[in-house]
Amino acid sequence: MAESSRIPTRRAFLEAAGAALLGTAAADRVAAAVDDVTPETHVATLFRSLTPEQRGVVAFPWDHRDPRRGLLRTFVANNWRITPPSVDSDFFSLDQKDLIRAIYEGLYSPEWVERIDAQLADDAGGWGRHQSIAIFGSPESDRFELVMTGRHLTIRCDGNTTEHVAFGGPIFYGHAADGFNEGPRHPGNVFWPQALEANRVFEMLDGAQRDRALVARRPREEEVGFRGEGPFPGIPIAELSPDQKEQVQRTLASLVEPYRAIDRAEVRECLDSQQGLERCSLAFYASHDIGDDGVWDDWRLEGPSFVWYFRGSPHVHVWVNVASDPGVVTNAG
Repeated sequence: MAESSRIPTRRAFLEAAGAALLGTAAADRVAAAVDDVTPETHVATLFRSLTPEQRGVVAFPWDHRDPRRGLLRTFVANNWRITPPSVDSDFFSLDQKDLIRAIYEGLYSPEWVERIDAQLADDAGGWGRHQSIAIFGSPESDRFELVMTGRHLTIRCDGNTTEHVAFGGPIFYGHAADGFNEGPRHPGNVFWPQALEANRVFEMLDGAQRDRALVARRPREEEVGFRGEGPFPGIPIAELSPDQKEQVQRTLASLVEPYRAIDRAEVRECLDSQQGLERCSLAFYASHDIGDDGVWDDWRLEGPSFVWYFRGSPHVHVWVNVASDPGVVTNAG
């Protein structure tokens, strides 16, 4: 973690670079946020530091379309590079690598950064080795977004310039901590506790409720487009008892826990706009139960414009697509 270890000692660089590159007004904002520099501040500084040659590779117009992937800004996959150069390559200067690392760290809750680093070590050989970035639009305008991708990683920094969409668009996370085919207890998987929270809901259901919640076959994993009014697979949250609903709330809290506060709040705002979890359903899939132990590896929480699809077999893949209404178009299957 050589890059990570340099960041605290480069704080002065980040502040000075922001002042030098962003101009007087932006410099004032940087100075005012010395103790709480945002990932968006770093994206702006990084953007201004890019050479024309670098911009030709990693900077794109807001609505850039790729021949294979469509609207590139909102594309999501389980293992991909949005642009060719990896973060740790010579394509970026040391200072630019520090900025990218600071953006990455700022998108997560502080207590989760070490866990995400562990996931990347298992899945991609460590931070920076197989991650890449792209910047869409301009931080100097009213719309911009940085997208970071890699194996088991698609995350976004949009400065809330993407209206009506949480996280700036669909995201992805995953982990293969115990080999490609994980055991039923998923040892070392940093995201498996989320599945255990969901399974506690199932444990609280009576026989008839379990029959409704358990679905025979899981959908295709990329299938996370919005279905509007539904129907949604599984059991409607509105039909659960108060204590069961409380456990669904705890499950939701565990899902958003890894992310920074502003993104957690945005998820809940999007849910509130569609009448909250009461409009969602929870499904557990019986077809890929590792170890046949009745602890469901695959499950899905879904509402009109909310999809959180946890596919835990053969290892964890999680697809997330959240917006304020079903009419929002995202590049998700």
